[in-house]
Amino acid sequence: MVKHHKEAFDRISEEKRSRILHSAIDEFSSMGFSNANINEIARNAGVSIGSMYNYFNSKEDLFLTLINHAYQKLEEAISNVNLQDGDIFEKLERLVRAAQDHAKKNRKMIQIYLDMTSEGLTLLSKRLSRKMETITAEFYHRLIINAKKNGLIRSDVDEKVASFCIDNLILLLQFSYTTDYFRERMKIFAGKNALKEDERIVQGIIKFMRYGLCGKP
Repeated sequence: MVKHHKEAFDRISEEKRSRILHSAIDEFSSMGFSNANINEIARNAGVSIGSMYNYFNSKEDLFLTLINHAYQKLEEAISNVNLQDGDIFEKLERLVRAAQDHAKKNRKMIQIYLDMTSEGLTLLSKRLSRKMETITAEFYHRLIINAKKNGLIRSDVDEKVASFCIDNLILLLQFSYTTDYFRERMKIFAGKNALKEDERIVQGIIKFMRYGLCGKP
């Protein structure tokens, strides 16, 4: 991924980098990008504001560094998923479970990612490499093409549109464990106990995907 921090940030200890990133996560997730204060981030991390500007040119670069950190954490979560064995639906179920688990454990990070998608941060989002999205899209494309060749799903499925739909389902699932708005939205659509019914949600999503790709349960 493209680096948005200065070399000095790479040279400090892992413990100090972690303090800065966790402080930034707390500030950006609670205040949003516009209202986040880099002075508060420095104070809560126990570093001077001068040091912060020795690591980052601006609040924008700190924010983008944090987004890259979030991508790396998501990439680590996905790398632990077995995507070699089983058919398309077994692989998709493992991905859905991993996404659900990741969102519940990293609520603040998902909140920051969600904020990044707002129109007000369009210029910032354009500075991101989008490496993860590209890798994910290519994975879904290959998965669906192979499933069609093996007769596991309908031959008329458009792999690109289907990939877009699958990714949106998984993305929205993660948002549904993040903000109060999306949590309440999930309760309205999936039931008041949906946030406690992980297995029902996973099975419901996979069944929906199966119907969409196969036209049968």
